[in-house]
Amino acid sequence: MAQWISFIKSYQSYLLIERGLSANTIGNYTFDIERLCRFLESNSMDISPVNIDSELIQQFVYDISKEVNARSQARIISGLKSFFSYLIFEDYRKDSPMELIETPKIGRKLPDTLSLSDIDRLIGAISLETAEGERNRSMLETLYGCGLRVSELVDLKISDLFFDEGFLRVTGKGNKQRFVPVANQTRHFIEIYKNEIRTHLPIKKGHEDTLYLNRNGRKLTRAMIFTIIKRLAVEINLGKSISPHTFRHSFATHLLENGADLRSIQLMLGHESITTTEIYVHLDRRHLTQVVNAFHPRK
Repeated sequence: MAQWISFIKSYQSYLLIERGLSANTIGNYTFDIERLCRFLESNSMDISPVNIDSELIQQFVYDISKEVNARSQARIISGLKSFFSYLIFEDYRKDSPMELIETPKIGRKLPDTLSLSDIDRLIGAISLETAEGERNRSMLETLYGCGLRVSELVDLKISDLFFDEGFLRVTGKGNKQRFVPVANQTRHFIEIYKNEIRTHLPIKKGHEDTLYLNRNGRKLTRAMIFTIIKRLAVEINLGKSISPHTFRHSFATHLLENGADLRSIQLMLGHESITTTEIYVHLDRRHLTQVVNAFHPRK
């Protein structure tokens, strides 16, 4: 492992500075490399990333195939390809040991969505008798109403609220900023929390501008948002596994169903490529049929 540490650290700096990736994404990339390191250690293979060959990589891929599904294998292989491409870019290697490694074929996983009634039930299950309840209602309304990623929600700042103009400023992947329209209902619940709940919290130094805080006056963690949502799903017997991202997918799907164009949805979600946004088209074939029947000249 010692032979790998310096390479991993320089790779992390590259991902942060050159590619502008978030700490969470960099952690995922690093985890893939560390998994390969553990495999080498457990098999007493003392070899550096500069000298490792495709045969050893293939052994590693075969080994992990016994533990993880095809989708996870594909993610690990992709992470390793990125690492070895970086080593070539920096002239540590002349070729990549990943060139002959095949990525397992996986079907395109369609995102889960919630109906509007499901969302209303989830938010309606929040007890508003506590300060945390008012905060949680505001957070879920914002997740769904603005289609935010969970990391974007916890990083949201008071200085990002441009309510007079009708927008939130959102900092997404790669620290790229976008402005997302905020509906009157979402704005209403944010203001209730900000003006009536947050003002009574003992805000810690460094968190003065953070919008959503825990009871100790610090920024919430992503894990806490997951926990809040999963508990609500159990409470209403939702019968499906959901996450904060489910609200984002539902936001996009409901916009599409109600006639929004993909380009507008792409801008609001902060997708670099519209092909990423196009996955939502596959969610409601009935809607597409209705569009053709309503607008095609030969209907």
